[in-house]
Amino acid sequence: MINREWHLQSRPVGWPKPEDFALVEAEVRTPGEGQVLVRNKYLSVDPYMRGRMSTAKSYIPPFELGKVMQGGAVGEVVESNAEGIAVGDHVLHFLGWREYAVVDAKNAVKVDAAAAPLSTYLGVLGMTGLTAYAGLLRTASFKEGDAVFVSGAAGAVGSQVGQIAKLKGASRVIGSAGSDDKVKLLVEEYGFDAAFNYKNGSVAQQLREAAPDGIDVYFDNVGGDHLEAAIGQLNRDGRIAVCGMISAYNSTEPVPGPKNLARLIQTRGRIEGFLVGDHYDLQPQFVAEVGPWVASGQLKYGETVVEGIENNVEAFLGVLRGDNTGKMVVKL
Repeated sequence: MINREWHLQSRPVGWPKPEDFALVEAEVRTPGEGQVLVRNKYLSVDPYMRGRMSTAKSYIPPFELGKVMQGGAVGEVVESNAEGIAVGDHVLHFLGWREYAVVDAKNAVKVDAAAAPLSTYLGVLGMTGLTAYAGLLRTASFKEGDAVFVSGAAGAVGSQVGQIAKLKGASRVIGSAGSDDKVKLLVEEYGFDAAFNYKNGSVAQQLREAAPDGIDVYFDNVGGDHLEAAIGQLNRDGRIAVCGMISAYNSTEPVPGPKNLARLIQTRGRIEGFLVGDHYDLQPQFVAEVGPWVASGQLKYGETVVEGIENNVEAFLGVLRGDNTGKMVVKL
């Protein structure tokens, strides 16, 4: 069998270009002892992947040039040479950007295709959902009655943060997004108390109008002017959880920091970055609490589905542009 897989051909400078990648054909390998062969059904594309295309020092090794890339994936086992995983089982693993993957059984997590759509294990019930859960509840130390501001709020993580905050008793939840349709979705579908289109004017001014009494928690997916605006509206003992700064991912020059950091002294505020990989101990608690919310419809989720592995790069670029509503996945 032939396996199509994406290789990184050159390290992007600024915005990635299609020619930085190559769709390569390779022979499907036979699984060795303790391995399974998985036919991938859904692939994940995420903003953090942009950082792995660079050699800059980071928390995870960069993609290697001329070799297949990696990312979250869920698929069906078509050959097994491992105890505990049978042909026909569905598994979650980290060897995406390809049609077939030979996966060590210890790195494959069985998922129930009957309990939830397979794609949700890459999103609301997977790493994306846990990112929202851990960032809000642990890193930002959310407590009932907090006013919460979320940037990139119509995206996969942001939309979950806002809804979890509401379900946990937030006094007010505000979101920013990049289109009027997304703003409408946040308020009418996801239950945000207020939302604004950051392209329609000053983020600081729009946030002041949406949160006249200030904010206690800011969940940052964007950085830049959003972070500065949030610091400006932070209440005493406010907390900022930095999940991502997508506004700077493709910059070729150093990005200026917020000009009002001194306000953290006045507010006794705290800024803390986090990585979901440090919080997998919360996984059982996350599944136990969020699973029923999803099943009952209390917590809604969106997906933007792109068809075909040949469109994997375009889907990834779409995430960087903000084309997606909810989780961006590629269906094979």
